[in-house]
Amino acid sequence: MSNPNDEDAKAARARSGRNILLALSLLAFVVIVFVITVVKISGNVVTH
Repeated sequence: MSNPNDEDAKAARARSGRNILLALSLLAFVVIVFVITVVKISGNVVTH
């Protein structure tokens, strides 16, 4: 028989891993949007 507490620990560890991956993905998206915005704004400043 398997221990239900052990399965809960495995599920919590898997959930934690997915949450970290989701947070890093969201952070990467925000950084990419920020960099693109800064590049576009700085390009407009140079041409005007």
